[in-house]
Amino acid sequence: MKATIVDLRYKMNDILKALARNERVTVLYRGKVKGVLLPVERKTDMRMTDHPFFGMSSRDAEKSVLEELDDLRSPRYDDI
Repeated sequence: MKATIVDLRYKMNDILKALARNERVTVLYRGKVKGVLLPVERKTDMRMTDHPFFGMSSRDAEKSVLEELDDLRSPRYDDI
């Protein structure tokens, strides 16, 4: 879609609808291209099992999840 500066002012609803349809909008000023509006890339919902970190810990781990978190959250040095 091509839109002039006047279109940006008076027909913004049509421009937003074009962006919702994943169309590029070329902005013209006095007949020359000044810029391009691109639709935002939509994130796809990822299942937890598809995450790269899923399954990295073995099931026969020595510590429980809460113990692992306590170790991660503990201070660096113990009080003496």
